[in-house]
Amino acid sequence: MPDFEVLVNDTFLNLISPMTVLQADRKRLFAMANDFEDGKWRQIRFNDYVWNNIAQTALSARERELLANKPASMLRKAAKNLRLTDADSDPGAGSELAEIVLYGVMRDYFDALPVVPKIFYKQNVNDYAKGADSVHIVLVGDEFTLWLGEAKFYKDIEDARLAKIVASLTELLSTDKLKKENTIITNVSDINFLSIDDAMKKKIMSVLNSEMSIDTLKPILNVPILLLYECSLTKVATELSESYRDAMRDHQISRAKAYFAKQIAALADTVHMYSLIRFHLIFFPVPDKKICVDTFLSTADKSGA
Repeated sequence: MPDFEVLVNDTFLNLISPMTVLQADRKRLFAMANDFEDGKWRQIRFNDYVWNNIAQTALSARERELLANKPASMLRKAAKNLRLTDADSDPGAGSELAEIVLYGVMRDYFDALPVVPKIFYKQNVNDYAKGADSVHIVLVGDEFTLWLGEAKFYKDIEDARLAKIVASLTELLSTDKLKKENTIITNVSDINFLSIDDAMKKKIMSVLNSEMSIDTLKPILNVPILLLYECSLTKVATELSESYRDAMRDHQISRAKAYFAKQIAALADTVHMYSLIRFHLIFFPVPDKKICVDTFLSTADKSGA
């Protein structure tokens, strides 16, 4: 059962006037919230979620198979594949926590199958780490969709932060980067470990073949954008009340509208077949970024990582 409550899960076509956002039916807002206990945000629950999903992106498919026999040692190995930096000394600290959360969200809420463990390759084969922060396949009957994700951990989600995400997407959606991502997927062996039949594996490899035009990929391409962020509303909240839920929904819809306006302005005329790509903006608020990073680091240190 998924760990967190879903506050919003809808296309912009239903959330706001469709005339205000281009291709509103292909832009979705997905917002989650952790709950509270004894008047405090459940930090340990969040930390457990990170640890429960760390293997998906920090271990290879073969290593994940060994988890059943050596769970403790394999998780320690996964933790070693992270950049264990201090939140005060490194402003980018925590970005890999966002990547782990995205892998968990893709599995728990989108029924997605991971095909490239990005943190593993980031630490072991640097060339494979370039591009998307997550790579997943979602089966749709006899077909599939490709999901190339971005994951960020920010102190806020004000306009300056949103502009950085748009810049990342501009690079990710370039033809060269998409071709590189397809090459990574077809070259690494992880896809062979997926619990799907051989015919589907063959179809995936065929569609992602480097000889195929990237134009054939656009209709099945989805881009999940996870924003793990420090939230002032969450910082002062003491319970998952209706007033908190309503305030979060209003704020996140407003921020999503601002984000998509920036994305459209930057990409609509520069990314070929932009109108066919589906974008999923995923919000996950936390009360304090430093505490989240430090709690993870403390747990990793205690595990012997």
